[in-house]
Amino acid sequence: MEQIPLSTLTNGLTFTADLFIDNSFLILPQTVPISESLIQTLTEWEFDTILSEGNLSLGGDIGIPQDSEETTVEIENEYVNPIRKAMENSAPGVILNGDEGRMKMVQDVYNEYLNYIERLFTRYATHKTINQEELFETVKELCVFIKENRRFILRVNPSPENCKHNFFVKHSLRSTVLAIAIAQYMKIPLTKMIELGTTAILHEIGMLRLPPQIYMTNKQLSPSEKNQIKRHPVLGYTILKDLNFPLVIQLGVLEHHEKESGEGYPRQLSGDKISTNAKIISVCCSFEATTSQREYKDEKSSFEAMFELLLNQKNWYSDSVVRALLCTVSLYPIGSYVFLKSGKIGLVVDVNPSNPRNPIVQLLTEKDADGSLKTIQTDNETFGIARILTTQEKEDVLKAFQNEQEKQKNKPATNNVEKKEEKNIATPSEPKKNGTEEDVDITFFN
Repeated sequence: MEQIPLSTLTNGLTFTADLFIDNSFLILPQTVPISESLIQTLTEWEFDTILSEGNLSLGGDIGIPQDSEETTVEIENEYVNPIRKAMENSAPGVILNGDEGRMKMVQDVYNEYLNYIERLFTRYATHKTINQEELFETVKELCVFIKENRRFILRVNPSPENCKHNFFVKHSLRSTVLAIAIAQYMKIPLTKMIELGTTAILHEIGMLRLPPQIYMTNKQLSPSEKNQIKRHPVLGYTILKDLNFPLVIQLGVLEHHEKESGEGYPRQLSGDKISTNAKIISVCCSFEATTSQREYKDEKSSFEAMFELLLNQKNWYSDSVVRALLCTVSLYPIGSYVFLKSGKIGLVVDVNPSNPRNPIVQLLTEKDADGSLKTIQTDNETFGIARILTTQEKEDVLKAFQNEQEKQKNKPATNNVEKKEEKNIATPSEPKKNGTEEDVDITFFN
């Protein structure tokens, strides 16, 4: 992309392609006029240049109206409608290809929500506005979608399409999905769930008042930079207060880094003084951050993240919320690849409501009569889980599985009935333990 000096920008100019402040952070869609507020914001952020693959234009040569309000409405509608359209496709009877087709549809919807959140943040950063009515409706639709597709959306992995988004956007959506799933387990009313989901989407919005060099860096922060980051709950609260968001949402954003022990920030609240929404988001935020990879740290497995939350050694998190997360995603969270005591490899696809230790697992090497991968209920004996696969083991197994599928696809058709055999997919070595389920307080399972 070409660098464009900030000094050359003037009010009303348009470009034939999107404008970025780095390779992933969109600040203005193509053909939307540059405003004085955007120039002022970039100046405050101490940016000297912006990036674009397009050329400078005056708008008229490509048939774009110069009325920025009209253009904004058109773009916002364009961004919202694909989400609703994708959600309509989740209606019964539309998905015809079983779990595989359902999973692809859920991934597509997830990507649309990433796009929506990125547009939401960009709109606030450039125009200092948020369409509350549209946001509440979008969260309501997400609540319904998660209820209908919980076991699929909880195992969504980063795709090439959503890797273009910065961690700020991805973290907000992943935390929101977990928060809404927990709320559904806790049977929180829909109106309260919408407030929680809205709070979760916006819980990091205060970061937009900080220099992007701090919150978008891939390097470990210095002590002074960490102190600046700690300002974001107060900044977020101020943003939402100025925009007249409901008080419950303002407080959820303000308190999401408070700890049960009183060691959090910004007000060192403890116990019942922390709002319920903040307690839920705190747990989801921690789980998501622990399992996400950043260039300055390796991600931990979802089992390790859950294990740490269950131990809760510093009494930072609400036990009832951690228990709800456990019962929502299981001890071996949905989407985890596991090594069974029988030597088989499987994917955790759902929870077991009666015992979070023994989730539902889809075997990668066995099929049912209809050709779909076999699903089993794990237990404490033959079908017990020995451990979760490491990241490298997971990559190796998936590669072998995909190669085997490709081989079968290209295999010449035959009329002979062949004996079904388990495919030779590499299995991990003897279990390595980073803590065991026996170390977890048994009261979580009662």
